[in-house]
Amino acid sequence: MSSRKETVLDLAKFIDKGVQVKLTGGRQVTGALKGYDQLLNLVLDEAIEFLRDPDDPLKTTDQTRYLGLIICRGTAVMLVSPTDGTDEIANPFVQPDGA
Repeated sequence: MSSRKETVLDLAKFIDKGVQVKLTGGRQVTGALKGYDQLLNLVLDEAIEFLRDPDDPLKTTDQTRYLGLIICRGTAVMLVSPTDGTDEIANPFVQPDGA
């Protein structure tokens, strides 16, 4: 048995491709994955942060902030997903007004 720790995720296929990263505390960024390590520290280039709604910190708004080259600490990473092939859809569980 190897004593070397390996990550559960195979992020090699996402190198130089767009990824969306959700971090603890509610921050959400997208950018091109340039590198990572076994602790899930991520290097993102051309990173953009989606700003949160001041009235409801659990919701993100359409406002963004350009960050450039960033490092996301592995202990703060909650989710990594590709940006290609994902689209936002309307919530099918929301009841229409007047129902």
